[in-house]
Amino acid sequence: MTRDDQIDSPLAGLKVIELSHILAAPTCGLMLADLGAYVIKVERPPKGDSQRWDTAAEDRLPEGTSSFLQVNRGKRSICLDLKTAAGCEILWRLLEGADVLLENYRPGVLARLGFDEDTISARCPALIVCSISGFGLTGPLAEQGGFDLMAQAMSGLMSVTGEDGGSRPVKCGPPLTDIAAGLLAAIGILAALNRRQRTGRGERLDTSLFEAGIMMTYWQSAVAFASGRTPCAMGTAHPLYAPYQAFKTADGWITLGTATEKAWRCLLDLLDLAHLGDDPRFADGTARMANRQALEALLSARFAARPSADWLAALADAGIPAGPLLTVNQMHELPQTAARNMVVEVPNGAGGRAKAIGCPIKWRDADTPRARGAPGLGADGPEILRELGYSEAEIAALL
Repeated sequence: MTRDDQIDSPLAGLKVIELSHILAAPTCGLMLADLGAYVIKVERPPKGDSQRWDTAAEDRLPEGTSSFLQVNRGKRSICLDLKTAAGCEILWRLLEGADVLLENYRPGVLARLGFDEDTISARCPALIVCSISGFGLTGPLAEQGGFDLMAQAMSGLMSVTGEDGGSRPVKCGPPLTDIAAGLLAAIGILAALNRRQRTGRGERLDTSLFEAGIMMTYWQSAVAFASGRTPCAMGTAHPLYAPYQAFKTADGWITLGTATEKAWRCLLDLLDLAHLGDDPRFADGTARMANRQALEALLSARFAARPSADWLAALADAGIPAGPLLTVNQMHELPQTAARNMVVEVPNGAGGRAKAIGCPIKWRDADTPRARGAPGLGADGPEILRELGYSEAEIAALL
């Protein structure tokens, strides 16, 4: 098998077949590829993953969409028409030599193409099959398609996102449930690989955007379970701690996290508000949460008097957790972002290089970005077919 993975990469030797589109499963495949897995992305002709082309103009580059390049680097691409016998035969050969099948087709699609659970188990008993869908493979909504917007709304996330007291629903900016579902799938796959080492058997696992959204409500659900009340949007504030939110300064915004009594007392000293320590409205965490809006008004008046840089320096000296509110572009230029290799350059498929978000997991000997960028549509087809034992004549005929 021809690979360019480093021999000491954490997942070197792992072969993953990814039948995916858009974001959830591609995110999972990206995590595995960044850690050294050999990931083959199977795409449908004639255009492949719709994320390659079906996006807004701001996302498009000459070599493809930037969003596609972000989550598909380090992978290979082969185009297969799974409605043909030849395409299905190639996929079976891929699966018989693979460790993992990762897919996020709508539930039931693979089975209709002949790749149902029983048939896969019979032909590939050691294969780990991981599915990501809108709502999971069981339950009354199993066959319903779903996107991040629906998952955020139905999981309760949207009800706790937005301005305090706002009347309009607000979605979390990033496609949170897509990305989180991809990470959950990666965790599940690694767990299945660990169990396969003991049993020799493959596994069938799935997760969903809906469940990923539910998982994000840990704190809000805890409040609902304990109190019976319905959590609501609180702007930048925290449902359990106060003051823990963003404050406007003379020239911008900063975020402040006083989640401990010690930090609260230090903050009062810094702001010359020590008398509030004796105010029964703010005597402890419960009281501060009950009187959060009054507390916010008092602190806001102080923070508005000086610029952000002054406050951040003073808060850091006092040991109080705080940080600036940055745009995405400012985050890209932050020295800490560079120090952690979170903006990298990879080949763009057109002879140049493109910026991408780096791997968020660091290993002592494998923390450099992978050399491969995102693949061109079907660009690795001939090489993959050779690895499967097809002759040059057979490859020419198939192409």
